[in-house]
Amino acid sequence: MIARNGMLEPAGAKAPQGSGMMRNIGPGQRMERLKMSSNESDQAEAISQQQTAWPVDDRRTQRNEAVLSEYGPGLAEAFSNYIDPYMALPMTAFARLEAQGKALGIDLPYACSGHYEAMRTLLTVSLPDSEVPDLNFSQTIEALPVADRSPKGGPQTGHAPLIQPRGADRAPASGTGQSAALAGVHNIIAVASGKGGVGKSTSSVNLALALQAEGARVGIVDADIYGPSMGMMCGVADGVRPDIVDFDGTRFFQPIEVFADAGTAPIQLMSMAFLVNEKTPMVWRGPMVSGALLQLITQTHWQALDYLIVDLPPGTGDIQLTLSQKVPLSAAVIVTTPQDIALLDARKAVSMFEKVDVPVLGVIENMSVHICSNCGHREHLFGSEGGARMAEEYGLPLLGQIPLHLTIREQTDQGRPTVYAEPESEVGLIYRDMARNVSARLAIRCAHAKNAAPGLIAQN
Repeated sequence: MIARNGMLEPAGAKAPQGSGMMRNIGPGQRMERLKMSSNESDQAEAISQQQTAWPVDDRRTQRNEAVLSEYGPGLAEAFSNYIDPYMALPMTAFARLEAQGKALGIDLPYACSGHYEAMRTLLTVSLPDSEVPDLNFSQTIEALPVADRSPKGGPQTGHAPLIQPRGADRAPASGTGQSAALAGVHNIIAVASGKGGVGKSTSSVNLALALQAEGARVGIVDADIYGPSMGMMCGVADGVRPDIVDFDGTRFFQPIEVFADAGTAPIQLMSMAFLVNEKTPMVWRGPMVSGALLQLITQTHWQALDYLIVDLPPGTGDIQLTLSQKVPLSAAVIVTTPQDIALLDARKAVSMFEKVDVPVLGVIENMSVHICSNCGHREHLFGSEGGARMAEEYGLPLLGQIPLHLTIREQTDQGRPTVYAEPESEVGLIYRDMARNVSARLAIRCAHAKNAAPGLIAQN
């Protein structure tokens, strides 16, 4: 089952797209790689200087190899044969291995708990039972240090009729409120599209649920002030309002907790939908909308999050610029469909993030192929491989291709998105794989930042 110079892939698996560091995950494809081809190895080496490959640390490798030597040559050989499908490296290069008596502790830097059993099988399948130690997997999601983009003078809200959690006599000094609100947030990821109607919010909530399913602590900000929909997508009834909490002398919104029965920490959610009723239009100009967005993010008491997903509205205007310049974004993910008109606007979104120095982790191609609910026939209604071409154009990975399927829409409208309703379905597994890719790419950037500025990384 383990090939020293081969890999395990299902029949019909596609070749990697984009940078070669991540796989192009089509419907139904789950890839458990053991070895990169020589071409992939060359690609990994060529782009390592662009912070898309894990920084080489011979001391870590040597320490890990010394730990493995305590368990005999069989396990050490198994580890040298296994290439992680998301980090594209042997575990000895990036994991933290620790001898725990007869057990072996394996701490990974990215969210991948749904992958533990596959790892355990691949690492021990060639060993006799007498040589198989208990493998105790864990994960430590580190924070990516970013430039200080704190709002100067605090959020400017004009006359926006928001529920104000702060008393006038207890407003924090400039920057204090944001620091307190985001102190427990390790990484903020913007999900953007450039164009409406491409399924960005559906992708955002399923990405958040997939990260949750992989063991991460996740929050969501619904940044679409004009048309907030995340509350309905997460099954929150109209009329639900956030509690107000006092934290270190300052009052904050308490995020609404959703999907608390998913087997891990609930998702923390904040949306304008919780501050107004569903029929109230937001008849505001740009500065008021931008101020409202800052309030949602910096006046919410987020609690111990690995990832805060910000579901942006379409476009590259006030809200996008406010978020990019005044909130410490870690990275962005771009959602598009294969059709040319959607790709045109998605390219603008990529260019916008480049201009404000926010790294883009990759591209999600939504509605890549229509699947008939009656016969299963697949048809490319919006063209094919457009997201792959765009990813290649910008040197980005194609994080995943999501089919256009009736159940995705039905489940989301019911407040039970696919990853929550059917986590082991074809679409659910695609999102799970995508979440691991996103988390792994951000972990790589964290590792580079840690090497450049030691001591700035906040750990779980």
